[in-house]
Amino acid sequence: MPYTQAYQEHHEPPLVLSIQSHVAYGHVGNDAAMLPLQLLGMEPVAVHTVQFSNHTGYGEFKGQVFTPAHVQDVLDGLRARNVLERCTAVLSGYLGDAGVGEAILAAVQEVRASHPKAYYLCDPVMGDVGRGVFVRPGIPDFLRKRALSQASVITPNHYEFELLCGGQPLDSMAAAVQAARAMLGQMHEPSTALIVITSLRTSDLPSDQLATLAVTGDKAWLVQTPYIDLHPLPNGMGDVFAAVLLGHLIQDKPIPDAVSRAVSSLYALVSRTRPGQRDLPLVACREQINAPAQTFAALPVAAS
Repeated sequence: MPYTQAYQEHHEPPLVLSIQSHVAYGHVGNDAAMLPLQLLGMEPVAVHTVQFSNHTGYGEFKGQVFTPAHVQDVLDGLRARNVLERCTAVLSGYLGDAGVGEAILAAVQEVRASHPKAYYLCDPVMGDVGRGVFVRPGIPDFLRKRALSQASVITPNHYEFELLCGGQPLDSMAAAVQAARAMLGQMHEPSTALIVITSLRTSDLPSDQLATLAVTGDKAWLVQTPYIDLHPLPNGMGDVFAAVLLGHLIQDKPIPDAVSRAVSSLYALVSRTRPGQRDLPLVACREQINAPAQTFAALPVAAS
C-alpha cells in the first residue's frame, strides 16, 4: 500500500526525517525544506546539523556546526519516542561534518527496518560553479563512498555531479545520462533509484535555458526552463527543490510528473525573487509550491 494512502487511513500525515542545516533568518536547509513539505501534506521531523544566525550568502554569520554527538543525541531522543520507526522517508542536505553523515545513515537503516521501501533523498551539498567546494574536507568522500550506497534519490547540481563522478567534466547531455546510469549501480536498489541533476549546462543544450535531467535505469527525462539572470542567485534553491521533489514522490506521483512539479515550483519562486534578494520568497509565494503558475514538462530523452 502506498505510504500516503496508509497514513491517510490513520489520519496521520507521513513523517519525513529531515537532517540539514538551520538558520535563524533566511531559507536554506531545514528552513527551506519544512514549509514545502508541510504544504504538500508531510510532517517534517527536523534535526539540525548547524545553527547559524543566517546563511553564508550574507557574508558574516554567527553560530556553530553541531558535533556528531549532538546530532546523535537528538536522534536518540526521537528513538525514545518511537519517532524514527514511524518516519516514511529521510531527507539530508548540508552536513557540516562528515561524522554527522554516519548518524544519518544509521537513522536511514532504522527507518527502513519499519518501511523497507522508504525513500532516502540525499542532496549531496558540496559546492557550485563559481564558488567551488564549500564544505569541510571529508564530506565529498563520505558522500561518494558511503551515502551514495544508501540513497534511493540524489539531487546534485551539475558541479556536484561531476564531483561525484571523480571530477570528470560532462560535455554533453548524453555523457550526463551515461554517467548517471553508471552511478545508479552504486545506489540503494539500483532498479528503482533516481538521479536528478539540476542546473545542467552542456554545450548541446540552449544557453538561454536551464536544464534538469532525471535518470533511472531505463529512462531519462529533461525539463528546461528559461535562464533567469539574477546576481546573486538566492540561496536555498537546491534545498527547496529536493523537499518539493520528495514530497511529490511520497505522494506516489510518477517520476516525470514529480520532477516537472518540483522544477516548476522552483522556477516560479526564483522568477519572483527581487534583484539582490538573498532568499527565495518562500512564504510570500507559498502558493507556488502546490500550484506553480507555469508548468514545465519533463520530456523523454531520445534513446534513453
